Amino acid sequence: MNIVASTVVFTVDDLAGSRHFFTTHLGFREVLDTPDFTWLSRDDAAADILLHQRDLELPQERIAQPVVTFAVTDLAKEYTRLGAEDAPITRRLERNPWGERLMRMTDPNGIVVELTEWIAPSGA
Repeated sequence: MNIVASTVVFTVDDLAGSRHFFTTHLGFREVLDTPDFTWLSRDDAAADILLHQRDLELPQERIAQPVVTFAVTDLAKEYTRLGAEDAPITRRLERNPWGERLMRMTDPNGIVVELTEWIAPSGA
């Protein structure tokens, strides 16, 4: 596996407040902003931050899981390999319209590991 970037995901109640905090005080910039999440980055070696709006319909214990995201190359190949290894895949490989392919696994302690690959957006 070739990891090319890392992202820390935070589930928050006040998306705008956290976005303002990280961009104003810590020098992050918005890469992508939607009603459900904001992706923040810097030009140095800092991990990217994904701020995810808490879904009020989900119980608190379901949304408080720690998540680490690794951007990888050839995610389809990794997905096949992990499936053959009986890895605990908790979200099947999918493609999002904004140009991201992703899958998730969950470790025995509830840590969610998300693997992503950035691709051309649908229709691009």
